[in-house]
Amino acid sequence: MDQSGFTKLSRRLSSKLLNFAVKPHLLGEAPQQKSTQNQQSEAQTETAPSTKLTLYVLQNYSRSNAILLDNETKRQGIDRALYPLNFANVHEKKSVIFLQHRNENNLLNPPAHNFPPRLIRLIEALDANPELDIELVPVTILWGRAPDKEDSWLKLLFTDSWSTPSKIKQLANIGIHGRQTYIEFHEGRSLRQLVDYAKVQHPNLSPATFVVSHLNDYLDSRREAVLGPDLSDRRNVMQSLIKSRDIQEAIIQESIRKKISVEEAERLAIGHLNEIVSDYSYSAIRFAESTLTRLWTQLYDGVEVHNFSTVRELADKYEIIYTPCHRSHIDYLLLSYVIYKRGLMVPYIAAGDNLNLPFVGQLLRGGGAFFIRRSFTGAPLYTAVFKEYLFSILSRNTPLEYFIEGGRSRTGRLLPPKTGMLAMTVHSHLRERAKPIAFIPTYIGYERLMEGGTYIGEMQGKPKEAESIFGIVKTLRKIERIFGKVHVNFGEPVFLDDVLKQHGVENTVIHNNKDSLPPEVSGAISTAAHEIIVNINRAAVINPVTLLSLVLLATSKHTLDEDTCAAQLDIYQKLAQQLPYDERSQVTPLSGKEMIAYGLKLKLIKRIKHALGDIIGIEDNQAVLLTYFRNNILHLYILPSLIAALVEHNGRLERSDLINVIKALYPFLQAEFFIKWDSKALEPIIDQYADALVEAKLMTVDHEQTLYSPTPNSEQHKQLLILAKPVKQSLERYFMTITLITQRGSGKISTKQVEELSHLLGQRLSVLYDFNSPEFFDKALFQGFLKVLTQLNYIEINEGLIDYRERLSNIAQNAHLVLDEDTLHMLEHITTFDDDELKAALEAVAQQKTSRLRKKAKKK
Repeated sequence: MDQSGFTKLSRRLSSKLLNFAVKPHLLGEAPQQKSTQNQQSEAQTETAPSTKLTLYVLQNYSRSNAILLDNETKRQGIDRALYPLNFANVHEKKSVIFLQHRNENNLLNPPAHNFPPRLIRLIEALDANPELDIELVPVTILWGRAPDKEDSWLKLLFTDSWSTPSKIKQLANIGIHGRQTYIEFHEGRSLRQLVDYAKVQHPNLSPATFVVSHLNDYLDSRREAVLGPDLSDRRNVMQSLIKSRDIQEAIIQESIRKKISVEEAERLAIGHLNEIVSDYSYSAIRFAESTLTRLWTQLYDGVEVHNFSTVRELADKYEIIYTPCHRSHIDYLLLSYVIYKRGLMVPYIAAGDNLNLPFVGQLLRGGGAFFIRRSFTGAPLYTAVFKEYLFSILSRNTPLEYFIEGGRSRTGRLLPPKTGMLAMTVHSHLRERAKPIAFIPTYIGYERLMEGGTYIGEMQGKPKEAESIFGIVKTLRKIERIFGKVHVNFGEPVFLDDVLKQHGVENTVIHNNKDSLPPEVSGAISTAAHEIIVNINRAAVINPVTLLSLVLLATSKHTLDEDTCAAQLDIYQKLAQQLPYDERSQVTPLSGKEMIAYGLKLKLIKRIKHALGDIIGIEDNQAVLLTYFRNNILHLYILPSLIAALVEHNGRLERSDLINVIKALYPFLQAEFFIKWDSKALEPIIDQYADALVEAKLMTVDHEQTLYSPTPNSEQHKQLLILAKPVKQSLERYFMTITLITQRGSGKISTKQVEELSHLLGQRLSVLYDFNSPEFFDKALFQGFLKVLTQLNYIEINEGLIDYRERLSNIAQNAHLVLDEDTLHMLEHITTFDDDELKAALEAVAQQKTSRLRKKAKKK
């Protein structure tokens, strides 16, 4: 057998062995190629001439990587990596190059610049063949994803990392990490364009120098997106931080402020670092991956991920900051798991210090969590230490994650954004711009919650339960139950530099840790926070549980004829599909009947057998909890609900009047539900929803564009009533607050009193419903409503007291357009206080507060 035959046999044998030992995971998509360069048999027959050839680019020399790449190209049905490259006077044995190419004849003294010989020959061929172009396809291959610290010495020795492995180490990689190998094809680029660019823009460099440098930088950036930067261990990070100029200055200031020695102040700073700093460990990540894979399989019917391509496209060019909504403690684990399984680095996570529990805290640290206090007030040294640590994370381009709401939502609605972490992020960015920052708003939607029972108690007034080992064990006992599916949807990114530019502060510079943010930057921070929250809502997922909750909670006894229920579900589904709230939002594909079957499986609803037709109702004690899931998607249906409420209440309504009333109410709904539409663009949206409801036969319209409610007691009228119900609680809350203000008179009641009384009245009013609806008396909603009234100049706050203009009284007088007489009479009655009654009500509020504080103190 000649040398050529032996080489082919050796390659085929190696290929089969690798196929057996290695099952690579493909990240992203394989390239779509139209070239015919490899349309030949293994006997290497001549190919037809082509003007565009494909050449794969690997960063480091590795024979096994080349064979693995060839196997993958074969599996994907694209141009083979180890097949010849033939065109005119171009005759290359393989279609792959290595940027770090070894010169096997000069191992002892390799030259400083040793370019891939094949690349040099192809650049020369471009000059000789004007019709020829070479598409370079960079490829990343990772064996196991590198650890920074690894408990297993074997994995530490033989896991792939930034350094080029020896032959022995690579052989071990194949054996140990064959099932944890990742391959990613990157976007192709024209060699001719790169060479032409180099000649014009870098005339002092050879084209080969530029091309190799460009491709090396690109592959480094992609590698960093997956492995993350080269991170030191926790001890070294802490040593580096404690020596930093800003923390040393803060230590001196602390010693002066507290009248202690510098050594004592330094010990305090070290204590803060111990409290805060992550202990990122690849062994912990791998352990968590294995454990969570089994957990999700046992716990959920599936984890559905949407729009992750958004993150992948940005990961190498931007500092990624994930900003998810916060529904459950599972959020931490779930999001990290999803990111890791899709081939990107697990982010560092800002976790509340209430989770820094024995054993649990260390596990979370290993997975990238660092701990943060709820308040920095009165702790300048802690503030300086934390800000410097955050700055160190961002300056290393490490992906980050924090919850923009601050804490978990107990109602299922998004909470108003907390801007503390966001402000510190902007501070670090303005202090030293590394990569530009992209915030990734992320929607997480469950169909059942582990903390569901706890949330019900807290929503009904019980004090929040402190996290504890016992509490976690109690939660884990529920693992045998089925929790349906969970959805993770990555929303439209918010780019920090764009927001800074929008506010004209893009050139602001922060010189050190203790510098305050200029006031003009605060507006940019508020805008970014608001955009993140709005974009989370834009990525909402409509699942069967949320739709069932929306329908059944809108009925008087939370029951509905099964056929009617299925029809209503179909209407809601069709409405969301026909007029999607956003291109990123998702809608369940299940039919109404299939949704009912799904809800029965999860034991959230029940079927009541009846001779005249089965009835679907909410399971006992589940109604309050289902408000949580309804609230997840309420913003998606609030506008059609308002249209339905106005038309049904008035019987007939001209389209122009409908639009005018909605425009007047919209700013309050927009602020409450973080709705994406600008008021100026609202009119066509209203028209589209009204037309859709007409098409669904829930309303009719005449040639003069007057909208009519269906005949009372008809099936369509019942369906319209159900659709109208969700918005009514918000409208009742608004008018209750307005009536409370106007009953007392201008300048006679303070904002604090209105908030406290509205909360108290909301609790009382909720009893008038068939079940307690805890979000009805959520203080944050009343605070938000007063804020919008102030912004729209309906009220003014003077020395804490509310002055109002005639416009506010006009809103109260026009309440009959949206609320029925019985409700208005009840609101007027419940909000009428004389001075003695007002005093008694405020004393009752104070007593409630005192009681809660005592209970909290006892628990501690």
